Amino acid sequence: MRVVIAEDHALLRDGLTRLLEAFDFEVVATVDNGPALLPTLLDWKPDVAIVDVRLPPTFTDEGLQAAIAARTEAPGLPILVLSQHVEPLYARELLGDRNGGVGYLLKDRVSDVAHFVDAVHQVAAGGTVMDPEVVARLLDRSRPLDVLTVREREVLGEMAAGRSNAAIAGKLFVTEKAVSKHINNIFTKLGLPPSDDDNRRVLAVLAYLNA
Repeated sequence: MRVVIAEDHALLRDGLTRLLEAFDFEVVATVDNGPALLPTLLDWKPDVAIVDVRLPPTFTDEGLQAAIAARTEAPGLPILVLSQHVEPLYARELLGDRNGGVGYLLKDRVSDVAHFVDAVHQVAAGGTVMDPEVVARLLDRSRPLDVLTVREREVLGEMAAGRSNAAIAGKLFVTEKAVSKHINNIFTKLGLPPSDDDNRRVLAVLAYLNA
């Protein structure tokens, strides 16, 4: 699986490269600045790109903007964004095209190697992965979710984090049948059509939160 890494910190960039190669990923290119990222992504069209939000020269949103531009020219190009802080606006902008194959993780999550590698695989496969802290910030900002019960909010948070019904059931210590019932109630209360597709479920939830 071919990977492009965009990270300005040399130690982290090298660490990500070594980690991914240890799990049989092929790091085909690395960049350390915003202007170089877009042409690199379009030249390689990798199976997944791991992109820092803030890159030189201005350290604002060069990585994000290059990622969005690349997905405009190559729809569905898988992008996993890494950020030092929770920035929900960036998460919403990245998810705006609804093409899937996107992720948003805090850099601290890289230390959980199994979780990070799983996230890279999910995004490369066209899935959506959201950091739990970003999901929590989105949920906290969305007052319309007051119509949901406490348990329904918990299930929605797990859905937005990209978990399957089985995974949600295991984490919340309930049956899959109970999870399915909660999800149907959530979609009904939020006016969203139910779907068994994990990626579309996450995008639908986040689209609602964005609205």
